[in-house]
Amino acid sequence: MRPTYAVINLSNLKYNYLNIRRKIKDVKVMAVVKADAYGHGSVEIANALNSLKVKKPEYFAVAIPEEAIELRKHNIKQPILVFDPFNKVQAELIFKYNLIPTVCSVDHIKLLLKAKNNFASGKRIRVHVKINTGMNRLGIDSDYAFDFVRRISRDNNFIIDGIYTHFANSDERDKTFANLQLKRFNDLLNELKKEKINFGLAHTANSGAIVDMPEAYFDMVRPGILLYGYYPSTETSKSIKIKPVMSLYSVVTAVKKITSGETVSYGRKFKAFEETKIVSVPIGYADGFTRGLTNSAKAIIKGKLFQQVGTVTMDRIMFNIGNEKILPKDKVILLGKNKKLKIDAWDWADILKTIPYEIICGISKRVPRIYKD
Repeated sequence: MRPTYAVINLSNLKYNYLNIRRKIKDVKVMAVVKADAYGHGSVEIANALNSLKVKKPEYFAVAIPEEAIELRKHNIKQPILVFDPFNKVQAELIFKYNLIPTVCSVDHIKLLLKAKNNFASGKRIRVHVKINTGMNRLGIDSDYAFDFVRRISRDNNFIIDGIYTHFANSDERDKTFANLQLKRFNDLLNELKKEKINFGLAHTANSGAIVDMPEAYFDMVRPGILLYGYYPSTETSKSIKIKPVMSLYSVVTAVKKITSGETVSYGRKFKAFEETKIVSVPIGYADGFTRGLTNSAKAIIKGKLFQQVGTVTMDRIMFNIGNEKILPKDKVILLGKNKKLKIDAWDWADILKTIPYEIICGISKRVPRIYKD
């Protein structure tokens, strides 16, 4: 196996999930496993959560039908919601693999009806309706949603299994806009209830709302980044205890002594000011260790922190170890901990001015995943 690898700690995953369950009490869970479970492996993550038996998620969610198909082919039986809009071919996949599409336009309805006629003429279509309450990305605008939902509810081709919206900034300290979105959603639900229109399960709470907005739980919540051991921002509370699920390791493959004035890697962006030793580690931007980490990231080797130096290359990075006695095959911790030392996705995110989501999703497929419980 390649000496660079990620360890996926399924015990930490279950710890995070069960702590979410304790927080939300009797509310259902839709576990978000899109983007290959944020880089952790969707099938393995779903199977680990399903091993919790009666506490397993009631639903899973993905971005596109192709992600859901992988779960179905590995015997995941729960309802799977597809978040993103779909085309003609994908509409047919929705029927073939018994998926639940999100609808928020008349075009979606037309595509589903056409696919239904071709593949499942006698079957009613379960859908979730997405409402735009201020994210302004996808969804039918809340001002027009009542008529849209009512139309679907009166069409015998459809069953409205759920209705939902997505918060734009539930992970920020100031919840003013999130509360406005919540009001818009509640106003719609109340209007639908008055007319006795069945809208199925209502769900709005993403990870930020799960930790800080219990009034947004409704019938079901949608944990994503929380499952994988990170809070969605530095501004949320830590009302749920979580642990990172992914660690990233490699090894030293070469040690080279350089003298004062010598440089390292493309563009000569690191220059030694004294004699020192440089170690080479087989990971690079093709693996998700991006060039933006050049001369900024650190690694733990033999219980000490060392600075990455020189431009990050496609397959390899270097660290300045001074005069430390480090040899080829010594373990390198890139994300993880050793006693009191710890590096996590927030450390990379701070350097790159991004968020942990992007870090863990960016660890590429050529990095083998090792699963341990």
